[in-house]
Amino acid sequence: MKKLGEPVRQMNTNLLEIIKSEMKDFVQEDKITDIKELIDFSNTQIAFERKSNAQLNKTAWLFRLMNQPWMVNISSKLGIAAVKARLPFAETAIKKTIFEQFCGGTTLLNSQPVIDQLYEYNVLSILDYGVEAKETEDDFNATMNEIIRGLEFAANNPSVPAVSCKVSGMARFTLLEKVSQGEPLSVQETEEFRNVRKRMESICHVAHKHNVALFVDAEESWVQDAIDGLVEDMMLLYNKEKAIVYGTYQMYRKDRLSYLVDSFSKATLNGYILGAKLVRGAYMDKERKRAEWLGYESPIQEDKASTDKDFNKAVQFCLNNYERLASCNASHNRESCELQVKIMAEKDIPKNHPHVNFCQLLGMSDHLTFNLAKAGFNVAKYMVYGPVKEVLPYLIRRAEENTSVTGDMSREYSLVASEVKRRSRK
Repeated sequence: MKKLGEPVRQMNTNLLEIIKSEMKDFVQEDKITDIKELIDFSNTQIAFERKSNAQLNKTAWLFRLMNQPWMVNISSKLGIAAVKARLPFAETAIKKTIFEQFCGGTTLLNSQPVIDQLYEYNVLSILDYGVEAKETEDDFNATMNEIIRGLEFAANNPSVPAVSCKVSGMARFTLLEKVSQGEPLSVQETEEFRNVRKRMESICHVAHKHNVALFVDAEESWVQDAIDGLVEDMMLLYNKEKAIVYGTYQMYRKDRLSYLVDSFSKATLNGYILGAKLVRGAYMDKERKRAEWLGYESPIQEDKASTDKDFNKAVQFCLNNYERLASCNASHNRESCELQVKIMAEKDIPKNHPHVNFCQLLGMSDHLTFNLAKAGFNVAKYMVYGPVKEVLPYLIRRAEENTSVTGDMSREYSLVASEVKRRSRK
């Protein structure tokens, strides 16, 4: 058996070619011509059923504000300054508005009411400790301990099947970059990276012990190789009987579809179940700017259509191999969710099969989440939690994501406004 720390490099060329051949005939004739035979993602009544009129109007007000780029820009800067300066009521104002929309709570226990409310509608929760940008060993160990607390919390909550973690929350970013580039490490750095590996193994050990899944986030391409190596090592150790550890595949990268296929080949050859969370990606502008600055070819797809194509191919590949590949379609894209629903129906894959899942961020895409749950699919909300000042960068990203640069209504605002209008007609 491979020793911990050695990359999983074994490859069988014939098996790999067989697996890759599946991708050639990706686009097949749909047996189902109308997706509404299976699910209707335009049903805003189901999407916002849990919200009272007052809660819905507050959500509409918040998304209307976020729909204004100038408002988001000013509010973000003022919010950061006010929280850093510890101005009276700054945290309270944020907590009662954007924090309440996109986060579960400041602690695990504070998040329990939101977890319980979602579970009433058959929506699960994936916990994500939202603290970022730490640099010391003490901070890294504190993050590890919080993730372990999350896993132990999940073990006693049937509504929490998984916990998310970010490797850069437990390691210096520059160290991950150096490992990813294959640069020689000093004696001190070697010991430091050994500690990173120990943290990952400690977390995965607890996840395996409690039968809770661990979703490891993808990050910037120049640190991703180090993360991928750690994830492969942990899968080899802990995914023998079921998928405990999940890696994340960012399909806006040109190479990630082939990497998904390679990962499945390695898992098959080494006797473990691949865990794969599929996303489009989160660092596009940063990736392109860095590639241009340093003069190398950008790893990012040329356009959105290419990303969508690879994402949908990845969905089909995972479903073609669902008995030995556990996947999570972590998408806010309606077409990609519809595709998975169609393929599952065509292949007669049970809606509640543990290897086939959906996920969206808390506070967004409720039209996808709650309609999937109502139809009986495995679906969860990614629930970020943590102190307001620590999750502020996350909240700003969510606000920017929901800002309309064209002046039209953002998707989220449009959906909420539609439900407000529907209720007003009753």
